[in-house]
Amino acid sequence: MRDFHMPGRSGVFADQGMCATSHPLAAQTAIDILKAGGNAVDAAIAGAVLLGLCEPAMTGIGGDCFVLVKPAGSEEVISLNGSGRAPAALKGADLRAQGHSKMPVFGHPAAVTIPGAIDAFCRLAEDHGRLGIDRLLAPTIHYAEAGVPVAPRAGFDWLHHHDNLGPAAQRFYLFDGAPPRLGQRFVHKGQAEVLRRVAKQGRAGFYEGEVAEDMVASLRALGGVHTLEDFANTRCDYGTPISGTYKGIELVEHPPNGQGATAILLANILAEFDLPAMDPFGTLRAHIEAEATKLAYDARDRFVADMDHMTRLAHMLDPATARKLAALIDPTRAMASAKPLTEEVHKETIYLTVVDKDRMAVSLIYSVFKDFGSGIASDKFGVLFQNRGAGFTLEEGHPNEANGGKRPMHTIIPAMLKRDGKVMMSFGVMGGQYQSTGHARMVTNMVDYGMDPQGMIDAPRCFSEYGDMKVEKGYSDQVRQELADMGHSVSIPPVGIGGAQAIRIHHDLGTLEGGSDPRKDGIALGY
Repeated sequence: MRDFHMPGRSGVFADQGMCATSHPLAAQTAIDILKAGGNAVDAAIAGAVLLGLCEPAMTGIGGDCFVLVKPAGSEEVISLNGSGRAPAALKGADLRAQGHSKMPVFGHPAAVTIPGAIDAFCRLAEDHGRLGIDRLLAPTIHYAEAGVPVAPRAGFDWLHHHDNLGPAAQRFYLFDGAPPRLGQRFVHKGQAEVLRRVAKQGRAGFYEGEVAEDMVASLRALGGVHTLEDFANTRCDYGTPISGTYKGIELVEHPPNGQGATAILLANILAEFDLPAMDPFGTLRAHIEAEATKLAYDARDRFVADMDHMTRLAHMLDPATARKLAALIDPTRAMASAKPLTEEVHKETIYLTVVDKDRMAVSLIYSVFKDFGSGIASDKFGVLFQNRGAGFTLEEGHPNEANGGKRPMHTIIPAMLKRDGKVMMSFGVMGGQYQSTGHARMVTNMVDYGMDPQGMIDAPRCFSEYGDMKVEKGYSDQVRQELADMGHSVSIPPVGIGGAQAIRIHHDLGTLEGGSDPRKDGIALGY
């Protein structure tokens, strides 16, 4: 239980339904959908699409999503991969011939993979929802025309990253050439029109016709190789989640091309150490986690790719691999960082989870990759494109090499936890490549230190990222100094590391318990 003398927030308890996400309007919209007779899938779609308007630096209809769904009456979890593929004509060899040694990031059409989220939302609504995609898009259409007041964290991201926006995007996302003020209404009538077409025509309203023509023409005008066929052929895929066990708790992750296997490998490495004997916010735990992260991420960087091209998944999930890696960790000294990859990493994502009265659970993560994605928007409708293609490598022969029709390695990963075969928590962590470390930290916070959902989210974080160990202000100066003395290059990040939301299902009590990260604008709401 938290100290009620100190600033903070309590966990949210309810029994009929709950949503936890990074913006209050989206959480409230999800609850409204549940009260109107929708299920968790309906509520998650409605809330997620609205987040693209509330937090446009983080996500939007020009992006991708990954989803885990636990249907009502079942404990089997299914996955849906809503990530798009590179245009068919993209060739890594061509980019190398043009002088690129790594994938472009901003302002270059090669970074733009086909947006997959809208196809995934339409498919989910049809297969698992109750209300229909038209009803689910109505709240965002309303807010896109009426405007959404800019919230504090969204405004911070706008202020610090609006320079990523290209000329067309500036027309839709800036106010007389400047980022919005706190509380100023953001209106996007072009997005309202796109969503009206999807509401009437389904996925065809986005991937075919005038909207698709606008997107393709805008990309090709910049030298892109995208075609109408690339958009029309976009399809999400159902799959089987992967999992690993940490001290009796099963960590369920989305399969590659996301980095969920990295989270499982990292948790397996940490299981080789006596974390409960360590101070949860002390030097040794931070050090061991940082060293384990370096090893797990090195494996990720070498192996994780489009599932059709990945050959070492079983190796990453094998506890024997984790034992061998754990043996490399010196508890008194930091190792050299793994060689930085050419693939880009990012910090911009939203996460949303919903559980309904029938205990259908949805864990959904949705992103445009970097801040404001590629910075490229379509000319007519202002669809802001992701730059997920920056997640490819240009290393010839690498399983994640950029080439047509492939999905790049993604950092975004939704998750669930099971105990005794039952889903006990739906959760996710934002923060780009931090997400795998964040998943492992959430699990160890709960299992090894007995923290509740809000407590495990509130707890201070640290992250060793390519030679720089970011340590939040929640750690003491003594811990930072001791980590530096061990050889870590310690810094305090300018903003908190990532964000998180979680809903715990208390099967014995018949209630739900939600938590939401104070590092974002969001909230957990239930009824």
